[in-house]
Amino acid sequence: MGHKKSTVSSKRTSSKAGLPSDISFPLEIRLHGRGGQGGVTCAKLIAAIYAQLGLNVQTFGDYGAERSGAPVRAFTRVDPEPIKNRNKVYRPDHLLVLDAALLGPQVLDGVAAGAVILLNSAERAEKYVERFVDFRFGIIDATGIARKHGIGTSSVVIINTTLVGAYAKLLGLPLEVLEEAYRKMGLVDDLPAAKEAYLEVCVRQPAGAVTGEAVGGELENSLPPVKPQTEHAEDIPSRLKTGNWSTQLPGYEDYLAPCNHACPAGNDVVGFIQALKTSGPDAAAEVLLRTQALPSVCGRVCPAPCMHECNRIQMDGAVNIRSLERWISDHSEFLLQAEMADKVFSLAVVGGGPAGLSTAYQLALRGHQVTLFEKEAKLGGVLRYGIPVYRLPDEVLERDLKRILSLGIRSECEHPVDQAEMQRLHTEFDAVIVSKGFSDAYTLSAAGETLDGIEQGLDFLARNREAELKAELSGDVVVIGGGNTAIDCARSALRSGASSVKLVYRRSRDEMPAIDEEIEDAIREGVQLLALRQPVAFRGVGQVAGIVLAEVELGEPDADGRRRPLVTERTTELTCSKVLLALGQENELGLLPDAWQLRDARAWAAEEPLNIWFAGDCSTADGTVTHAIGNGRLTALAALASLSGAESTTTQLQQGSLVAPAQVRFSHFPILAPHQDRHKTLESYRNSFEEVNLGLSSQEEAERCFSCGRCTQCDTCLVYCPDGVISRTDSGYRIDEEYCKGCGICAAECPRRAMDLKDKGLSDAS
Repeated sequence: MGHKKSTVSSKRTSSKAGLPSDISFPLEIRLHGRGGQGGVTCAKLIAAIYAQLGLNVQTFGDYGAERSGAPVRAFTRVDPEPIKNRNKVYRPDHLLVLDAALLGPQVLDGVAAGAVILLNSAERAEKYVERFVDFRFGIIDATGIARKHGIGTSSVVIINTTLVGAYAKLLGLPLEVLEEAYRKMGLVDDLPAAKEAYLEVCVRQPAGAVTGEAVGGELENSLPPVKPQTEHAEDIPSRLKTGNWSTQLPGYEDYLAPCNHACPAGNDVVGFIQALKTSGPDAAAEVLLRTQALPSVCGRVCPAPCMHECNRIQMDGAVNIRSLERWISDHSEFLLQAEMADKVFSLAVVGGGPAGLSTAYQLALRGHQVTLFEKEAKLGGVLRYGIPVYRLPDEVLERDLKRILSLGIRSECEHPVDQAEMQRLHTEFDAVIVSKGFSDAYTLSAAGETLDGIEQGLDFLARNREAELKAELSGDVVVIGGGNTAIDCARSALRSGASSVKLVYRRSRDEMPAIDEEIEDAIREGVQLLALRQPVAFRGVGQVAGIVLAEVELGEPDADGRRRPLVTERTTELTCSKVLLALGQENELGLLPDAWQLRDARAWAAEEPLNIWFAGDCSTADGTVTHAIGNGRLTALAALASLSGAESTTTQLQQGSLVAPAQVRFSHFPILAPHQDRHKTLESYRNSFEEVNLGLSSQEEAERCFSCGRCTQCDTCLVYCPDGVISRTDSGYRIDEEYCKGCGICAAECPRRAMDLKDKGLSDAS
């Protein structure tokens, strides 16, 4: 096997009729393709054409028991003299490549300048001009032509007969020779495709009259001696770099978990849960506090849309994300340190509720000077005056406020902002962000609504917190509404001494916007739900004594997807001594000077944008604490980007980037029921405003997180790799691209879609 091919100078010029004069012998042809393309048959067809011209030929393939798609080589020799060389072709005169992804060093090994190269590709020839400037180069979309002529199947296109047509043109053979050969070989049905390739192939001649010595392509002369089996003590690395076989390469990717996508605050849910699991509450807090200014609050009052989107719902129940956030905040005193800003801006934030607190926190965290202006005596907004202490104790709120203010934020309470004050703030600060929340509460506009004993629910909740938990109600109380405020009013009314509490809502329970767990807690505590009822009048002399309720039927869905309530004429009367209205709030600004307008969450004077932004409910009307926190953060970043002369960027969800349940390997995970929150058991909830929900007893719930789209270094890829080309590194894993065949088993077995296969481009292969 030490035989080497003769050099170019030993070649003999062609004198056969029908052959171009520039062909010299012996002629050696090498073909590179993939299993299933018909590459070996293509080499045989080429040999048959030369045999038709009266030449001696030799052809054979080089492949083993590999899967479809694995690289295959084939060799053809042509000579007027009998062929005695039995080696593979190491220095081809003609090179045919059936797949552009194979164009790597091994394919081009041994090819000298001046050789003929034919490539099957749908790309334009210009893409390869510089690379093959010293070769007679041809390119044809043989796959497209063969598919158009129906050669093969829709999934496996056979391109051999089509490619031979392009080869004949590249070689300079007359079309008549090709037609005669196909007739004699019984390939008349494939002749139209071959003719099309003959006519369509793009041919580029070499830049000049170039010839050269082939590089590489040598046979191995010295092999190590064969040892007895008993002396084999080490594994000798394979010299066959099978990575060249692949068209795709696996890689580690971060895809978007549905919980992260659903979080209105923009929290990295997967990140903080995995940090809690691996490194404890301080590490988790470090992740969480980058986006979340009020984790103790949100861990108690968030409606948790993240949990509704959790992929684990499809298996054994959603991860209790809200309570894990609470666990972290209750068990960590970690504080993020403020950054050093390149240029420090002075910013005013109007409103000390969740949106304003989040805005101020994000600005101060980035090293800027922030002053908070709040009209009430204390910071907190709806958190302090609208959520009962049995859900959000004062000490919990104060803990989050202390963390926020520790960044150096100044606060001025009992400082209302009107139009004149807004003008002053605009003049004195680099920017102003208004986060005043909603304004006046809605009313029913029903007869008798001005009777004593009818009160706005938010006023009742605020007074209740300031009354040091003193019971102030008696008799039968009716709460009207279906949101969180309505539930809070109902549960607080029970605790304030009411004999009974009924919750009247105009739709069904399924349409109620309140948090499901809060509705269940209210019913468990004794609140009666009267659904599909609409108040139409109030009865009483001076003091409310009853309420007239009309039955409601549900019609077609509204714009928000809930079915529209249709009030009927069927009515009943309900006795009561107190009515609390929780119907929502209007969104009136009022503090903008008359010459200013609000457009796209920013103030404008005529066509000039002002450095005044709006955040939270006064801008979006989303109506939840979590949405207010998230919008406050985004508004802070937008304001800073504008002040710095940069563009504010928003990340668009890329199609397919969200991890779906079908992409999680449930079989890799054990069945684990969710850890439920503990609840304080009381014989009576009346006159007791103690916190009822005590949260989780441990952090074990974190173990249930799939970590969708994020590698956890679980070793599944390493274990399942059939060739052992994946190894651990300090930061994760390394895939040996020289030997990875791109089988995709690692990506298929990844439990959480943290891997994917990517097509290898020409640059990767070369």
